[in-house]
Amino acid sequence: MVTELFIARRLFSVKEKKHHLSGRIISIAVAGISLGITLMLVAVAVVTGFKKEIRDKVFGFGSHIQVVNFDSNISYETAPVNANQPFLSRLKNIRNIESVSPFATKPGIIKTGENIQGIVLKGVDSHYNWDFFAANLIRGKIPDLSGQRSSGVLVSEQLCSLLLLKLDDPLFMYFVNENEKVPRIRQFRICGIYRTNLQEFDNLFVMGDLRQVQHINNWDSLKVSGFEIKIRDFKDMEESTMQVRQMVTSYNTQPGSTLRTIAINHKYPQIFDWLSILDTNVWVILTLMVLVAGFNMISALLVLILERSRMIGTLKALGAPDSSIRNIFLYLSAFLISRGLIAGNLLAVALMLLQKHFHFLRLDPTSYYMDVVPVHLSFHHFILLNAGALIITLLMLIAPSLYISRISPDKTLRFD
Repeated sequence: MVTELFIARRLFSVKEKKHHLSGRIISIAVAGISLGITLMLVAVAVVTGFKKEIRDKVFGFGSHIQVVNFDSNISYETAPVNANQPFLSRLKNIRNIESVSPFATKPGIIKTGENIQGIVLKGVDSHYNWDFFAANLIRGKIPDLSGQRSSGVLVSEQLCSLLLLKLDDPLFMYFVNENEKVPRIRQFRICGIYRTNLQEFDNLFVMGDLRQVQHINNWDSLKVSGFEIKIRDFKDMEESTMQVRQMVTSYNTQPGSTLRTIAINHKYPQIFDWLSILDTNVWVILTLMVLVAGFNMISALLVLILERSRMIGTLKALGAPDSSIRNIFLYLSAFLISRGLIAGNLLAVALMLLQKHFHFLRLDPTSYYMDVVPVHLSFHHFILLNAGALIITLLMLIAPSLYISRISPDKTLRFD
């Protein structure tokens, strides 16, 4: 093995003359591998970034896990639950849980002149984590909920555009309660405008004070729609949901107080099913790029074998078995593939850094829910893609390398 590796390294270090056919073919093969790994890394980074951006936006509006009344349906007109649940203090013992926040929702209508729009007023308390909305805030400020009941609300830019509203404008909302014939009218003030480009949610949610929703619903201070649970790692969401469900169920002993736990991907399955379909496109791209790189290296390997036929004949005359000679050329191919992978990785990283910092590739937010092409690629994706491309390409070269056994020493050395 050491001898085979030594010979392969010597062959790899030999500079092929550019006018030789083998040198051009090898250069084309290495360039094909470089472009292939670049496209694979960029494709995975873009799709991963796109999925992450969409997921984070959905999580920002509804967190990762919700605990609500079992009688609540898919609408935002929820049945109340007690805010003092015995399991709340125990949830902190679950490793993956970051925070737990009460919330309340109330469907309503905004009317401005001749314009009308159905919305959902979502109320949160003073301990709510506003990081998501702060990151997407384009004008104004986050509502201050630390004092008395606040009339300040966050409204999306899209909603303001539809209703011809602007910052600090009064906002009149109409709410209908059960057993009440006359709708309730509440006046709010737009203290901040956000933009997430996720129109399904931007056109729907108005963020405000939890106490306002409680007052509109005729609830006391101990009634809420449910609890939002934020977790640290999305990959463990199913396990965390099961742990929360078990803990919530164990405390549901009072009649009429049954709660249910629902993960956000089950609440909005249409969005997460759509995101999962994107993985199919990535696998198609990866397969095509690996096949192209493999066939390029097959042609380069055959040219190398033909050009080094005299060396092969000499090694056979000295008693080297076919398997050892095949290993020499497989090692040589691995060196060439590695050269292409390194160049492709450098090019991919450069493109992704340029896009991440300068955003030179932009999107139509009405179609793609974001205004720039997102890129996100973790270190283990780099490792898996490079290792997978190297291994699969080498496996494709095993069959062509068997051609070495057909080279006869007497024919190759006859005119040497």
